[in-house]
Amino acid sequence: MKRAICAAAAADLIPDGAVVMIGGFMAVGSPHRLIDAIVAASKRNLTVIANDTGLPGKGIGKLIAAGCVSRVVASHIGLNPQTQKAMLAGEIDVELVPQGTLAERIRAAGFGLGGVLTKTGLGTIAAEGQRVIDIDGEQWLYAPPLFAEFALVAAERADYNGNLLYQLTARNFNPVMAMAGRIVICEPREIIPVGTIPPDSVDTPGVLVDHLIERAPR
Repeated sequence: MKRAICAAAAADLIPDGAVVMIGGFMAVGSPHRLIDAIVAASKRNLTVIANDTGLPGKGIGKLIAAGCVSRVVASHIGLNPQTQKAMLAGEIDVELVPQGTLAERIRAAGFGLGGVLTKTGLGTIAAEGQRVIDIDGEQWLYAPPLFAEFALVAAERADYNGNLLYQLTARNFNPVMAMAGRIVICEPREIIPVGTIPPDSVDTPGVLVDHLIERAPR
């Protein structure tokens, strides 16, 4: 059984300079209360691995605006002009990774694989500085696995064993990030009794989850 902690206590677990994966897709399916707690704690020099950097004032965009982030690994930043401005000013280092490749690099870390081979970006500027491998006369880009010290995920439901159930597009990145983070912190919409989530509906098993965020006060 896991005891739920408040968002502020969870944020205290994350040191300055940590590498964190944050689930969600354009701020949908992101752990919003935990993000707010990180901003309130004035964390600095975080490396954020995510699909995107949210929007101004939404999701990861709050971390960008608060100056919490020094490096971003994401598939795009086009919806957040604040991230673009910080990148051009040299305040944030941005590594752009094709979306499918990003997901596979995270999955490779969680599944103990040495990386992935892809043709996406081959022959373009996206391949500059990357390792190219020849297999039977075909060239492939090698993409190394992506690990994180913390995976911050959001779920629709959790039980007190930490079993998680996601909803709709929250399944895009949250499940694979829960596999790739050394410490997994989940912010569920609700926490329900053990046994309430049918085994076939469990998206992330509780053995992977270290901390649950308690429900927001009504």
